[in-house]
Amino acid sequence: MGIVNVTPDSFSDGGQFLDPQAAVAHGLRLAQEGAEIIDVGGESTRPNALPVDEAEELLRVVPVVERLAAELQIPISIDTIKPSVARAALKAGASIVNDVAANRSDPAMWQVVADADAGYVCMHMQGTPQSMQAGPVYSNVAREVREFFFERMKRLKDCGVGGEQLILDPGIGFGKTLEHNLELLGSLRSFVDLARPVLLGVSRKSFIGKLLGAEPSERLPGALACACLAVEAGVQMIRAHDGAATVQAIRITEAILARQK
Repeated sequence: MGIVNVTPDSFSDGGQFLDPQAAVAHGLRLAQEGAEIIDVGGESTRPNALPVDEAEELLRVVPVVERLAAELQIPISIDTIKPSVARAALKAGASIVNDVAANRSDPAMWQVVADADAGYVCMHMQGTPQSMQAGPVYSNVAREVREFFFERMKRLKDCGVGGEQLILDPGIGFGKTLEHNLELLGSLRSFVDLARPVLLGVSRKSFIGKLLGAEPSERLPGALACACLAVEAGVQMIRAHDGAATVQAIRITEAILARQK
């Protein structure tokens, strides 16, 4: 899943693709490099990011989704927490909603997904982007994320979102400390065992910097290590900024795993 951030303030590439033409060109380039899904987002979800109003987010993402959907044969995902933006993006050609706010209590987003029969990325987050890193606490982070997925799968089913539509994302970096993130990465098989596709987003994230003292532009090797271990654990989807490098790392990992005896 290649990332297209149509934002001025995303933590690693904010402002690079705010222009719709630049965003479309980047999405096409990611597809050429081997991305099999393009994820378009118009609101940063980095810690302490400022909310974006609905009109601005629509202005950012809908033209990009329309162009990419017209030019590519692969699925387009819309990264949003707003039901109205999800609805507009699905109408424009997206087929997956990537929802970092799946911990909400309001079912409006799930009704949009059910009505469109769209794919749905159900991500775990403790708190909101504005509060999620203010001392997150778990008694057992892997167990609590699993319990969250079980509870959400039931609620989503009640809203008409079938299990075949669901993708599970443990939400690395979303309301987790460095130790929580490492525990989740070491527990990926427990999420794969839930028999739904698992998505992992670790690209350029701050836990790599905290562990290694690396700036965002220096975190690719750490992200690739996580991606390869995730593939070995059975994770089916890797969300990444660096298309070519990630695809190459995954393909080599898959080739080796296919020959294990």
